Amino acid sequence: MAPSFPAFLLPLLFVVGMTSMMGLTTQALDLVVTNSDQGSDGGKRFDAEIGQSTALEILDSASKFVWDTFHQQSAADRKNVQKITLIVESMPSGVAFTANDEIHLSSEYVASFQGDVKTEIRGVLYHEVTHVWQWSGNGNAPGGLIEGIADYVRLTAGLAPSHWVKPGGGDRWDQGYDVTAYFLQYCESVSSGFVANMNAKLAGGWNVSFFNDLTGKSVDELWNDYKAKYASPA
Repeated sequence: MAPSFPAFLLPLLFVVGMTSMMGLTTQALDLVVTNSDQGSDGGKRFDAEIGQSTALEILDSASKFVWDTFHQQSAADRKNVQKITLIVESMPSGVAFTANDEIHLSSEYVASFQGDVKTEIRGVLYHEVTHVWQWSGNGNAPGGLIEGIADYVRLTAGLAPSHWVKPGGGDRWDQGYDVTAYFLQYCESVSSGFVANMNAKLAGGWNVSFFNDLTGKSVDELWNDYKAKYASPA
């Protein structure tokens, strides 16, 4: 039976050899999913347990979630991105990476993941879609902050995996990923809209004083307060 799609999705499917591609257009944003490693175990698992139509839905819902997180309700507020492409490909080391508007997902990771691969890849893609839309301080913001914002989106979407550190974990505010994500969640509790406002500031550059601008405290003060909040009782 042919798959059915919501009315707002405009699917196109092409199959050539062992590569397949599906795309949709929504809110003037073109989304494309290509499985370029269909013959591999990971490519087969991607098709069987996730599928291109689900991957397109994830790219769409993740983009909208990021816009909401960044308080970017109009296209004028966002980066000028016209198209997002997800490519499933052989990548023996690593999970995924994003270059501009292209997300590359490791078929080996899909094959080897133990557990609910659909939920795991949804979380991975929410992280990677954040990279498509977030500002980077003209490339000068700490990598740990950039990765932390991406994992903050994954966290607030309810997609944090069980192996992440617990709140209060880590050694530095800019350690990145889950450590920084939980720290940013704390900063959000100090100043509502903190992450959206930080991202907006990163559109024009980077300065560590942004933390003080947004909360009235330095990043070191915030980090110390955060660690104290989760410190074990004496």
